[in-house]
Amino acid sequence: MTVHCTGLAVALPEATISGATIAERSGLPESVVVEKMGVSEKRVARDEQPSDLCVEAGRRALDDAGVDAAAFDLVSYHGSELKDHVVWSLAADVAQRLGASDAYASESYALCAGAPIAIREATAQLAAGSIDRALLVAASREEDLVDYDDPDTSFMFNFGSGASAMVLERDAGERALATVRESAAITDGSFSRDVIVPAGGTVQPPSKTTVEEGRHSLRVPDHESMKARLAEVSLPNFLAVADDALDASGYDRAAVDFAAITHMKRSFHDHLCDQFGLGERDQLYLEEYGHVQSVDQALATHEARNRGWLDDGDVVLFLAAGTGYTWAATVLEWRA
Repeated sequence: MTVHCTGLAVALPEATISGATIAERSGLPESVVVEKMGVSEKRVARDEQPSDLCVEAGRRALDDAGVDAAAFDLVSYHGSELKDHVVWSLAADVAQRLGASDAYASESYALCAGAPIAIREATAQLAAGSIDRALLVAASREEDLVDYDDPDTSFMFNFGSGASAMVLERDAGERALATVRESAAITDGSFSRDVIVPAGGTVQPPSKTTVEEGRHSLRVPDHESMKARLAEVSLPNFLAVADDALDASGYDRAAVDFAAITHMKRSFHDHLCDQFGLGERDQLYLEEYGHVQSVDQALATHEARNRGWLDDGDVVLFLAAGTGYTWAATVLEWRA
């Protein structure tokens, strides 16, 4: 039994913030933001809520797949935990607004590693025959949590806003955009408390004091320690999950035709691409969007598709990492 991606779409806010403006707000040199961090500009949400962006992306993905919302068995959200409301199912809201009346709704969190893992989870259900069609949606407005006055969190100044949607189906035939192959993931929980929003949870419930003291922005309690420890394991873990997913799919690194990679500082992105021998059209650096959490992989693939970079039979690698720290990969074979 084969699982296919039949629809792929994104939805982005209209408002942008430039790298020059980020530099001005943070006090960093413009060259650091634009060249080193790799953000010429990024999208920022104003009135658009995560659910609104997911609904828009979902409608576009349904149109792309040529499938009615009522035909879905599952609507799954794998985006940011910063949603319209706390303790709330965005997936259920999206299912209702799209008209997926026969679908059940669920949510899966792997932070910025969410896309490969959500595909893996939905594919397992589809392959088992428990469902026939799944809609995977994700959104991020984590730019709202960035404090440009905190230099210890500067590696998160690239956070942008947007949403994605993917339709997965069993045995889609000629409607297939891509065939889903194998996945892999690794988690190193020693990083689990390195990036947090201090207040708003059960440890520090929200209060007037937590708001006044700025405890509702992203913080890194020990930036230098995290940076040193992450430098030792990040590249090996990226390569490990990629190699495992590729090997299980019958490929090696040389077979990768396009890689959709989490947005990160430009030098590390380029170094990672070198490990696969990727050229200019074999990957897309999201310098005009920044890092849109688990939307990155769909966004890069959507752009590559629109630019005509993907050919029938191409091996597409979704490669992601998210604080926590989880590294994940999924292999797709392009069929369009």
